[in-house]
Formats: sequence, structure tokens, C-alpha cells
Amino acid sequence: MQTVANKLLFWLTEVPQQFSRFSESEACVKATPDKWSKKEILGHLCDSAINNLSRFVRAQCEAEPVMIAKYQQNDWVRVQCYEKMGCEEVCSLWLTLNKQIARVIANIPDDKLRTACCVGSNSTVSLQWLIQDYLEHMEHHLKQIFE
Repeated sequence: MQTVANKLLFWLTEVPQQFSRFSESEACVKATPDKWSKKEILGHLCDSAINNLSRFVRAQCEAEPVMIAKYQQNDWVRVQCYEKMGCEEVCSLWLTLNKQIARVIANIPDDKLRTACCVGSNSTVSLQWLIQDYLEHMEHHLKQIFE
């Protein structure tokens, strides 16, 4: 988990620096009407952080297997109204959520990393897998924002 923690700490510094280079208008551009803007992608990563922070905590506190609900990502981005927020506010939310995730991850006992988590209705994965997947998902979307 140290590798995940180190990468997350890297992004906690890098994302605010890189995202601050976009003007409000640049951050709001959509490649097509059905795609998210850079600001909405970062908002989606806030939604992912909200959902995964809960998962990481619940996996340490509830009986196994921990039932993990999926969420409707497009609805979350729409309902959270990220397009109406300023870039600095979205970035600040992302940063705060991920600082807490880094804190939680850093304090997970090794034996809890094996906790079985049932995602949706059909697959069971470990807490460790969920944490790794969270980072990979984040990095996938950060590439979309910063390329």
C-alpha cells in the first residue's frame, strides 16, 4: 500500500498546480455535448472519492463481505452541478477528499486489506484491490484532463 500512498501524495501536489493553469473557459470546454469538461471530470473524481472514502471506512468496520453499491456517475456529476462551480472550488473539494483518503489508507491495518467487498451484485474483491483500483481510475481520468 506504500506505493499507492506515495502516488496519491504525488497527485495531491500535482493536481492543484496543473489544474490552476486552466482558465474557467478552458476547464468548461466539452469535446462533444455528451462528454464531460475538464472541470466535470475532476468533479467526477470528487464523486469517486466520496464513494470510495465510504467504502474504505466501511470495509474496516462492517462484517464481511461488505456490500458495496455502485453509483450512477453521470447522474452524480449532473446533480453535483460541477459546471456551475469555480475551478478553484472543485479542485479544493478534490484535494480535501483525497487528503482524507490518503490518511485513511495510511492507517489501514494489514489484516484489513484482505477484507472481502462485494461490488454490485456479482464480484467480490479485497479492500486492497479497491484501493488500487481507486488510484488507477483516478490516474486514467487525470490523463484525460492534463493531456
